[in-house]
Amino acid sequence: MSRNVLFEQITSPGIFVAGIATRTTNQDNRAQTDIGNLWTKFMSENIAGQIAARLSDDIYCVYTDYENDHTGWYTTVLGCRIENPNDSDGMFTALIPKGSYRLYKPSGKFPECVAKAWREIWEDCPSRSYIADYDLYKAGATSFETTVTEIYVGYI
Repeated sequence: MSRNVLFEQITSPGIFVAGIATRTTNQDNRAQTDIGNLWTKFMSENIAGQIAARLSDDIYCVYTDYENDHTGWYTTVLGCRIENPNDSDGMFTALIPKGSYRLYKPSGKFPECVAKAWREIWEDCPSRSYIADYDLYKAGATSFETTVTEIYVGYI
């Protein structure tokens, strides 16, 4: 893959994520603003706390419904994993399908390390499926800067 970000190939089970969503694009840095606003709403309105059926306090940021590739429009869903889409408490539900994924574990200063990893993935990740990709922000960080993140990129 990339010169600076290592990955491992895994098979991920199908996952449902309930939360809030926005439609965005990476053109003209629009996604940075749109996803930033989504995070602000998610945190300020305690969206995770409103998902009664969440399986954990881990936060998922799902990228799905791609128009074509990372240069086109796509939907971003910020939420928590649930077992059944009927348990979404009326929130937007995304399906991360079972399949092959590249798992990246960015290191460095958070959140800059995540943005850097995605830039490198965009530059050098052949055979992406563009069905669903996601970031997993693990619960339990002692501070914002120590958040552990994993990036899962679907591929063919």
